[in-house]
Amino acid sequence: MKRYILWIGVAISVILVYVSVQALKLDEVMNGLKNANLWWLVPGLAAYFISVGLRSLRWSALLNPYKPIRFGRLYPIVVIGYMGNNIYPARIGELVRAYVLRQKEGVPIAYSISTVFLERIIDGLVMVAFVLIGLPQVPSLPENMRTFINIAAGLFIIASGGFMGLALAPKLVDQIAHSVFSRILPAKLQPPMMHFVQKFIDGAQCLRSPRDLFFIVVTSVIAWIFETLKYWFVMQAFSLNLPFVALMLLNGASNLATIIPSGPGFVGTYDAASIGVLTALGVDRELSAAYTIVLHAALWFPVTALGFYFMLREGLHWSDFKKAEKAQ
Repeated sequence: MKRYILWIGVAISVILVYVSVQALKLDEVMNGLKNANLWWLVPGLAAYFISVGLRSLRWSALLNPYKPIRFGRLYPIVVIGYMGNNIYPARIGELVRAYVLRQKEGVPIAYSISTVFLERIIDGLVMVAFVLIGLPQVPSLPENMRTFINIAAGLFIIASGGFMGLALAPKLVDQIAHSVFSRILPAKLQPPMMHFVQKFIDGAQCLRSPRDLFFIVVTSVIAWIFETLKYWFVMQAFSLNLPFVALMLLNGASNLATIIPSGPGFVGTYDAASIGVLTALGVDRELSAAYTIVLHAALWFPVTALGFYFMLREGLHWSDFKKAEKAQ
């Protein structure tokens, strides 16, 4: 990974963390943490890992046109990818799980990355939908947040339309790629690039089946509902009383914010968005910060620990993360 990408992300994280905490009364944040009933994290974690399981089922459906892979083989790989996203910047975990899938199941990395990209588009559209459903709960939402939401919605709609083109007009995409590469690339680079594009197009095959597409969309929505349920359980730990649709807004906005470059684990981007939305929903800023700290920790530590366990069980090493970057 280019070092400047890492340092840009770290710089953004530091700035956003500073902006988020500079006006906080830290003693009140600590009181909020001390008074939280953390037993509510138990059902919250159960809901979260169910959502991870649903995402594994979704990935199985996306990969099925190339090779049927059972759930038990994909779940550890998905969790390892989550761990990679949490400890490395720039979502390197997505590359890691594509690399591990090639090592374990022989699926080409370009094909896997295509399916992962499709996952991100669908997730983004679900998050935009969650935000739009929850927006009526916050008529006083700051204008800059509304602007960000509108831009994110537009980008995801454009991206989804482009990816649908890969599925519905693969020959046209192939012709365009060949025309572009023949103009800008040396002759020796054109065949491998065309091979990569073809594998990428192949990864969108599932979109051509209405049945598969329906399954993928439904599992995506249910997975995000279960993740929002985790937000609800953590809310109980702090005795907050927000409607579920408000938590859908919180989940959607916080995750959309993670498209901004940041340090490992989306530190800063996720937290600033979460605190901002909760404050706009009328929650005390210090209590919003305490809630966000616990929620972010609950999203980070358990899946990272489980990913580390699966990494050891699968015989992987930290050097495989570097190999994944090179294989890209």
